[in-house]
Amino acid sequence: NRNLQKLSLFGDISILQQHGSISNTYLGKVDPDGKKIKQIQQLFEEILGNSRQLKWLSCGFMLQIVTPTSLASLSNPIANTMEHLSLLDNHIPGNTTLITAVELERFVNLRSLALDFCDFTAEMARVLADSNHVPLHRLSLLVHSVSIMHKSLDSMPEDENWKALTRNSTNLRVYIMAFDVKSDDMLRILKPSIPLERIHFDSYITCVSGAVVDLISRQYDKFLTHFILMNDVIDMSGFPDLSDNLNEDPLVLLAWRCTRLSLLAVHGYTVWAHNLIAIARLRGSDLKVLEVTEESIDFDQGELADQDVDPVHNLIEQVSLGLGRPWHAVMDIELLSVFTEPTRHFYREMQSFSEGI
Repeated sequence: NRNLQKLSLFGDISILQQHGSISNTYLGKVDPDGKKIKQIQQLFEEILGNSRQLKWLSCGFMLQIVTPTSLASLSNPIANTMEHLSLLDNHIPGNTTLITAVELERFVNLRSLALDFCDFTAEMARVLADSNHVPLHRLSLLVHSVSIMHKSLDSMPEDENWKALTRNSTNLRVYIMAFDVKSDDMLRILKPSIPLERIHFDSYITCVSGAVVDLISRQYDKFLTHFILMNDVIDMSGFPDLSDNLNEDPLVLLAWRCTRLSLLAVHGYTVWAHNLIAIARLRGSDLKVLEVTEESIDFDQGELADQDVDPVHNLIEQVSLGLGRPWHAVMDIELLSVFTEPTRHFYREMQSFSEGI
């Protein structure tokens, strides 16, 4: 344990979930008096307390294993030299957080950090912006509707906090995953000075609006490389259309404005064939990944009316020409590179994003 440099724990909560939230009845059956959880919490704190070389501590969705007092077990020399910290658990009762701004002051050497968005406060941004803190390179934030409901957004960093943070951390890049977050909340969260490189929307209940996509393309055109839009809403009336009542399709504008875009993945939103061709032509071979599920693609009446051209064949041909490589729609949602249980996807992406400094 004294030689342990990297500790990464991930709890696969998908087996406990019903409609996106954890079933407490299951936990009650497994550990009715909470003794097992207490034992594991103590073991975890012992590991931290005995560590002498720990540089990377990552805990994702380990139900109730990490508590607000866990980090106190780390000695000051270890906290002072830690390079990566991620603490994620959207199943903490009430509005408790796993780390406070005061606690974060010990971690002066952090290069990368991953937290629940509601736990990342303006006060934390101030701590990280302080000149005695090494520049932060990677910040991964999970915005979950359950968290917003229990904790609120009132303490989140304002634009001036982001400005101060990026002054100290000029190479900072941010990855956000938003799960079932209302568009009004997203418009509050997305401050102009966030150096947002990757964003991933996932939803069972709440879809993203065209206004949010438009804001992202205007504010983060210098930074954005990854844009993921997933929707599993069961709605018999069809997929939402972001370009509804708009002159320009927000996804086309995103491809036009965000010149560094290298990954675009869409499922569960209507993507019009002519817009998909436009996206491919705008970004060309720089768009390394373009994944759209077949069921998300729609053709307008003009394309379907032309007897001489097979619309599907024409789409494949035109998008392939635009990208400069063979392309086809994703036939099965499970073949999407981003298709997995959302927390697992976030944890995996956060790890590689944080390592890529």
